[in-house]
Amino acid sequence: MPTNRLRSRAWRVLSLVPLLLLAGCVKQRGGDDFWMLDPKGIISATQDHYLTLDVLVMLLIIVPTGIFIVWAMRHYRKDGGRGHYDGRWDHSNVLEAVVWGIPIVTVGILSYYSVKAIYAVNPYHPTVIARALRTTHARGPLDVDVISTDWQWVFVYPKQHIATVDRLVIPRGVPVRFRLTSATVVNDFYIPQLVGMIDVMPGMRVRQSLVASHIGTYEGFSADYSGAGFSWMDFKTRAVSSQAFGAWVAKVQAAPRHLTYATFNIVARPTINVHDRVAYFSQVQPGLFRQVVAETVAGKTYPTPMAMTENMTGYLRRQARRDAHNPD
Repeated sequence: MPTNRLRSRAWRVLSLVPLLLLAGCVKQRGGDDFWMLDPKGIISATQDHYLTLDVLVMLLIIVPTGIFIVWAMRHYRKDGGRGHYDGRWDHSNVLEAVVWGIPIVTVGILSYYSVKAIYAVNPYHPTVIARALRTTHARGPLDVDVISTDWQWVFVYPKQHIATVDRLVIPRGVPVRFRLTSATVVNDFYIPQLVGMIDVMPGMRVRQSLVASHIGTYEGFSADYSGAGFSWMDFKTRAVSSQAFGAWVAKVQAAPRHLTYATFNIVARPTINVHDRVAYFSQVQPGLFRQVVAETVAGKTYPTPMAMTENMTGYLRRQARRDAHNPD
């Protein structure tokens, strides 16, 4: 009896483990939303749709299989089981059809929906956005160039001649086309509620697209470890109305700072943005994105100061004092 009680208590404790694991899925920076399960854009909603389909199809196999295993263990148990043992049994056409047929059908269904999903959210030509444009007659796309540094995000709006650091603002319902590159190491551009992650690589250009369906502020961040400041390499994404976006652009166009390549080299120095400081620039140098790519291919680097990794606390204090003297 004591042994049975210990086993019962052990199972009760173990049953709480899944709850602890699920706690890791909760949004960490305020609020109680589940980012992955709360899409706010066309691309993210499509990804969520196909993810749900995949899970449901797999559950159609996992749940009946689990029930059958429990039934078989109980029915054919050594003591008290009601199953009949036939030592001459060696084949069953029904069992063969189930064992081979169900997996083949399942793989076929998953393959069909996987191909549909690939074309629907293809970063270079997402058909789901093209269909939405035909039905809603939305305005033409907004182009944004994205450059990752150590450890910040630079967003350049070529047609609006403005740029920001660690702040992305987009109009709701308007397709946004990104060109992305890295001035340093590989990063992952990821806004869970709006679009899936994509690698951002030095010396290369990749593309991504999204449409925000709801007004709001969403978390974006790097999903690929890239060094000392990785934990703070995030940015706020604000989806606003078209009128609010126009007003915001006009405000940034009046910013005193200009973003030339020389200024970019200062911005691209290894920086840990622990206080979520945002920088705004007007009059962006034409062709800045292409120049960053070309210089990276030619071997341009931004070395990390040794003091940053040897004594991060002291380095951040010095960085804070420097930022206090140069607020912009």
